[in-house]
Amino acid sequence: MSKTIFITGASRGFGKLWAEAFLKRGDRVAATARNTADLADLVATYGDAVLPIKLDVNNRADAFAAVKNAADHFGGLDVVINNAGYGLFGTIEETTEEQARQQIETNVFGLLWVTQAALPVFRAQGYGHIIQVSSVLGIVTLPLLGLYNASKFAVEGLSDTLAQEVKQFGINVSLIEPNGFSTDWGGASAVQSEPMEIYGSIRESFAEAGSQEGFFGDPEATSAAVLQLVDSKNPPLRLFLGKHTLPWAKNVYQERIAQWEEWNDVAVAAHGN
Repeated sequence: MSKTIFITGASRGFGKLWAEAFLKRGDRVAATARNTADLADLVATYGDAVLPIKLDVNNRADAFAAVKNAADHFGGLDVVINNAGYGLFGTIEETTEEQARQQIETNVFGLLWVTQAALPVFRAQGYGHIIQVSSVLGIVTLPLLGLYNASKFAVEGLSDTLAQEVKQFGINVSLIEPNGFSTDWGGASAVQSEPMEIYGSIRESFAEAGSQEGFFGDPEATSAAVLQLVDSKNPPLRLFLGKHTLPWAKNVYQERIAQWEEWNDVAVAAHGN
């Protein structure tokens, strides 16, 4: 049975790939982008199955209007995918106020507005699936991506809480947590801070790690996993994408647990009774 999907940031990267994967198998897609001209190829190929919607997710009113438009046009929605977002590269010290605010505005508040807009639609239907595109950097961190890390940690906390609140309405919530993939996320879509020479060695190490063969995954390979997630009758709250995610997370959490245990006597004493 075909599904109706609303997906933000559908003009490039994961959003474009996944939108086309849905359309190829016969789903209907409300595809949003800041510039709907970037969706012209999808419209030319798939016709009425795709509804292009101009949307800047930072505008809350427009986010609500876009979701309503899609639901009215298709007669409901099955899945909302919050994919819109970008990476901000720079150390914490280098990041300007405007850069920091814009990163959180788009990656957190933009996702929040679309999520809030989808909930009344899903509650009225008695079902729905909200998929948030997070990152492995929502549970572990890398230097030079501090504000991006922070935005995805926020998405993780928000969505984990949301899942507990809306399960009673038949609404599922999933977090997609990719490792690095060869999209333009680190290229044309990214914002770079003004580098300070003192952090040069960190930049060199960062670049060296990213240049290793096999470090970045193939974006095309993710579509099958996303289709499986959308079709699942009992979807997981969290889904890693990529071969590096689970080993990395295990290593980091083992270190965290060891440190918590080392300091547990201090933590218990601080309880006071």
